[in-house]
Amino acid sequence: MANNGSDESKDMLYLVGGFALLVAGAGLIMAHPEIRKQMRAGLDRVLPGVQDNFNLGLTTVVPDLQRYMKIRSM
Repeated sequence: MANNGSDESKDMLYLVGGFALLVAGAGLIMAHPEIRKQMRAGLDRVLPGVQDNFNLGLTTVVPDLQRYMKIRSM
């Protein structure tokens, strides 16, 4: 009896499901402010200057988002 590649598709399903659980778990862990602060401090020790490059994009987007939310609430 041939299973027509169902083993391969089942393996791919397990791989994608595991990756999704990994991303969701990391998101839940990083949602805690203390852990986020420790991760930023550790990243700054290992790769100094990365925070400046990363925050450059965020600082330009945040005021626009706040302005949009203020206009939307009117």
